Amino acid sequence: MAEETPPVDEMHYDALAQDALRGVIRLALERAAMPEGIPGAHHFYITFKTRAAGVSVPPDVLAKYPEEMTVVLQHQYWDLTVEPTRFSVMLKFGGMPKVLSMPYTAVTRFYDPSVQFLLQFEEPVTVDEIVQEIEAAEPAKAPTPSDDDGPKVVSLDQFRKK
Repeated sequence: MAEETPPVDEMHYDALAQDALRGVIRLALERAAMPEGIPGAHHFYITFKTRAAGVSVPPDVLAKYPEEMTVVLQHQYWDLTVEPTRFSVMLKFGGMPKVLSMPYTAVTRFYDPSVQFLLQFEEPVTVDEIVQEIEAAEPAKAPTPSDDDGPKVVSLDQFRKK
């Protein structure tokens, strides 16, 4: 009996589920961006990759958190802007206001400790990983042309009917 090939998930359900759960983050942030702010005792711990594609973090913050960072949205946040694929927020670091902006795909964890609600995501590809992949894929040095590499002339006479 021949072995059956396992089915291929051409729908990519894992990625669809991750995107749907990121929609939960967007909806929670939309609620937090309302004039009333975050309701009740709710507050958010958002962990993200600081070097993921599309992330904008001030250089001094990036130097302090070169890989990953967790921000807390509770009472002290300003200018929370929620878009379909990304969000930005102003937070204070050492008393200085700084704007952080990121796509939802950069988020690795979203946690609301007031109700023990946790979403954890697969880690996004970082800019450094993209650079490493490109460098690894660069072709080897091209061979130098020799006299044998010139154009080839083929006589069509051998293919004609006689």
